[in-house]
Amino acid sequence: MVCDLLDAQATANAVSGSEVVYLVAGLKYDASVWQEQWPQVMRNVINACKQHDARLVFFDNIYAYGRVDGLMTEETPFNPISKKGEVRATIATMLLDEIRSGKLRAMIVRAADFYGPSAVQSFPHATVFERLKVGKAPQWIGNPNTVHTFTFTPDAGHAVAVLGRSSEAYGQTWHLPTTKELLTGADFVRLACEIATQPYKLQVAPRWMLKLMGIFMPVLRENEEMMYQFEHDYRFDSSKIESAFRLQATPYRLGISESLQSGTQNQVQ
Repeated sequence: MVCDLLDAQATANAVSGSEVVYLVAGLKYDASVWQEQWPQVMRNVINACKQHDARLVFFDNIYAYGRVDGLMTEETPFNPISKKGEVRATIATMLLDEIRSGKLRAMIVRAADFYGPSAVQSFPHATVFERLKVGKAPQWIGNPNTVHTFTFTPDAGHAVAVLGRSSEAYGQTWHLPTTKELLTGADFVRLACEIATQPYKLQVAPRWMLKLMGIFMPVLRENEEMMYQFEHDYRFDSSKIESAFRLQATPYRLGISESLQSGTQNQVQ
């Protein structure tokens, strides 16, 4: 069913008859759009779920945490340092307040940055995998010598399905299974080059160049406030779900291999 989530009645109509609702919508990557539309989307979905007695699973990101020194866990407090992070903290708090009130059965699930087969909007897809497929040097932004964790998309999808079907998971926040291998950006690229049987090469765009390119490319301009994620260690921990549901994350070597193979197959087709 096609639904405009900014329309309260359309949202309620879409939710009608559902036992579990998964809010996985994405909005245009623009801070002003997020500020205007995300609170309205969240309110409409919350009200629709309450009206139709549906459970809600909200797939969130980690922007609300801001810069974290050390591991990001489900207990990490909200401390946003970006406009988009402030929006995410606002809508997550809206949902948490509803959960605490006892009027809605819901949960928040979070993942690190994505990578995986056919995850065409992920950072590694464009900068690493697609470039390796055509024999070009992979690219990176920020500091390639800092740790940056990635969540494998098939792991995330499977875990969300498990959580949504588990009554004991509601009323909580969950980090989706993510490998504990602490690879830097350079390590990630080096491993991808090895798997692709290509010599290790890496191009890093300097910050000034990204700012200059942002004048002409809105997506890069919008990413400026999020650059702290690539300039400092970004370590995402999923020990809670691993312990509670015995779910394990895919190792980078296997995940990168599957991502590269998927791209090759799509190219041949």
